[in-house]
Amino acid sequence: MNATKIIHAIPSDPLTGAISVPVYQTSTFIQEAPGVNKGFDYARSNNPTRKTLEDLVAKLENGHAGFAFSTGLAGIDAVLKTLSFGDEIVAVDDIYGGAYRLFTHVYEKLGIKVKYVDTTDLDNVAQAITTRTRLIWIESPTNPTLKVSDIAGIAKIAKSVKALLVVDNTFASPIAQQPIDLGADIVIHSGTKYIGGHSDLVAGLVVTKTSELSEKIKFIQNASGAVLGPWDCFLTIRGIETLDLRYKKQCENAIKVADFLVNHEAVGEVHFPGLVTHKNHDIARKQQNGLFGGIVSFSLKNDTQEAAVAFVTSTKYFKLAESLGGVKSLLCHPAQMTHASIPREIRLRSGIKESLIRLSCGVEEGADLVSDLGQAFQQVTHKRGAIFI
Repeated sequence: MNATKIIHAIPSDPLTGAISVPVYQTSTFIQEAPGVNKGFDYARSNNPTRKTLEDLVAKLENGHAGFAFSTGLAGIDAVLKTLSFGDEIVAVDDIYGGAYRLFTHVYEKLGIKVKYVDTTDLDNVAQAITTRTRLIWIESPTNPTLKVSDIAGIAKIAKSVKALLVVDNTFASPIAQQPIDLGADIVIHSGTKYIGGHSDLVAGLVVTKTSELSEKIKFIQNASGAVLGPWDCFLTIRGIETLDLRYKKQCENAIKVADFLVNHEAVGEVHFPGLVTHKNHDIARKQQNGLFGGIVSFSLKNDTQEAAVAFVTSTKYFKLAESLGGVKSLLCHPAQMTHASIPREIRLRSGIKESLIRLSCGVEEGADLVSDLGQAFQQVTHKRGAIFI
């Protein structure tokens, strides 16, 4: 979906002609008679502002229906609630720390078994599935090492055992990638990130492929109640209006940053799907429509947490903070921040080194971001006695 279609998929208000979607800040709706209403009865079950957002994200992902949750993890939780005792999940090893925490510390206690594998290799996925596998859960690209998996290939494997393929599409966004078109059954977004785009809300979005899945998620959304409020729905819709412009600018900046990092003497590995040296660069180029995202991660030759902390506290434009995808550039140290809940040995096995740093490129001038990283290397080297080299 291009910028024109996105903007004009957002409806004006038929009642007043308001060009912006109204915020329906109400808890309940008047009924003509018991059960006779205008499609809304109680705001947990439905809300006009939320419905507009949910319909919009379904269009963005070419899905049957969309659902807006209070956080990304609430959306993930809703999908997991479709499972039963004894079911199994095959999940990407380099998984978001919050998802790992939810899988391991909540759902494994309830009898849901999770196998973590490197899904960039289709053979790994095929060998991990069993007759009990109900979900194959991937991020592509992953957080934070930006592994890319073949969505269409994994979809075929999922169908062979009648499992569902769930794709966290947060990093690629609907601008670059539509997993449902590639065979996925459910798409998840942290709406907090690129879709919201301004670091001013938290939201989770789920898009389903079929009416059967839509009914299940809708029931769970209403029964559990972790819905997104109308004001945050409004902000998310407003963010979507500029999603195409923001994301493409962030992709351009990430390419410049990655090119700088691969040539810096203090840098060890650089993770970015846009680099031809990336393991699945060709797959990323094809399934992400030539857009490689705004996230770059890298490790230092001096692979220590001390070196990483020194660097992430020396930038000016890149602000040290959790989250990503906003208009302002951010950076973080996953081992101590976003992925701290994952045991060290598991982090290392999935490629999250002690010095790994994740960059989220904003919409600033690319040259300024490169300059900021350069001065950070110089500053820390000068102050810390060539700690990186």
